[in-house]
Amino acid sequence: MIVEEHWWNGDATKRGRRDVYIRTDGRRWEVQAQIGGEQGRSKVLECSSHSSASILAGAWRGGSSGWRELRR
Repeated sequence: MIVEEHWWNGDATKRGRRDVYIRTDGRRWEVQAQIGGEQGRSKVLECSSHSSASILAGAWRGGSSGWRELRR
């Protein structure tokens, strides 16, 4: 899977860091929400399209304005 989009909540502490990723292999889409950086916990859900992945990623980011999109 290739990361198409990645957001970070701007908190660099291990306990506070949150990341949301949209990934695809060209046919399947998935969204991953990660807490605590690379060594933390994560949850991955498959989506039927980029559109549904974007909606889910937005919901997992919530309404906070502190999220930053990270470019590949």
